[in-house]
Amino acid sequence: MASIKSMTGYGRSKEILHGREISVDIKSVNNRYLDVNIKLPRIYSYAEEALKSRLQKTVSRGKVDVYITVGNAGAQDVEISINKPLLQAYLDAFASIEKEYGLKNDLTVSGASRLPDVLIAKKAEEDAEEVVADLLQVMEAALEDYEKMRLREGEALAADIRARAKTVEEITSRIEERTEVTVSEYRARLTAKMEEVLQGAAIDSVRILQEAAIFADKVSVDEETVRLRSHLAQMETMLSGGGPIGRKLDFLLQELNREANTTGSKANDAVQASCVIELKAELEKIREQIQNIE
Repeated sequence: MASIKSMTGYGRSKEILHGREISVDIKSVNNRYLDVNIKLPRIYSYAEEALKSRLQKTVSRGKVDVYITVGNAGAQDVEISINKPLLQAYLDAFASIEKEYGLKNDLTVSGASRLPDVLIAKKAEEDAEEVVADLLQVMEAALEDYEKMRLREGEALAADIRARAKTVEEITSRIEERTEVTVSEYRARLTAKMEEVLQGAAIDSVRILQEAAIFADKVSVDEETVRLRSHLAQMETMLSGGGPIGRKLDFLLQELNREANTTGSKANDAVQASCVIELKAELEKIREQIQNIE
């Protein structure tokens, strides 16, 4: 079963491979779509597509920034060559000085190496495939660290959403109970009013039942609460199934809010209105949490 992941995460890895010290940092924040930005030394820009492709297999949504640095961990990638024509010219000149002026030629290898431009240090050509493979290897380790954090965050988000969904269901039950009380109270008020007006005359009980039925139909939230519970059940199914469900949850929450608004428009007294406000507050908190889910 797939797990729920947060869009927010951070991962880091650092390794020395083939004389290169490679460091990869991955961090991400919420975003409606997947936006990947990889920053690496310009000379290795040819590796960007391979790195991005690998990342897209793991991340489906969020703004992801990847920072890669590559340093030289040794001299393995440097070639030293001798400028033989120039060295020979120096040796010939020293021999000439020795012969012409009678000076001792005490030139050593160490001394010769310090002569200007005799030794040439040149960076060896790098194997592009090897570089890409090394970058991917270090990125893989950073991704593992990054995914662990996203999974921990995802589990916390799912737990919070479940707790709030339970609260929404409890509030929904209170609204239903209050609706029944409201109808009873209306029937009692209507009966009292008719008794007051008729002053002891016979009360038309059928008329009272008809008016009460009309009122009950007007304030009934049965359809809304049934749909609310259905949407909450769908939410639990999505959370249990896991995977990239952020967008689906977002659409589902829009439906939940729609039912809450309709319920609010039917609220007939202060108690119901207060319950609807609580309901909307919990749904808003769920919406905020959903914004963090991939």
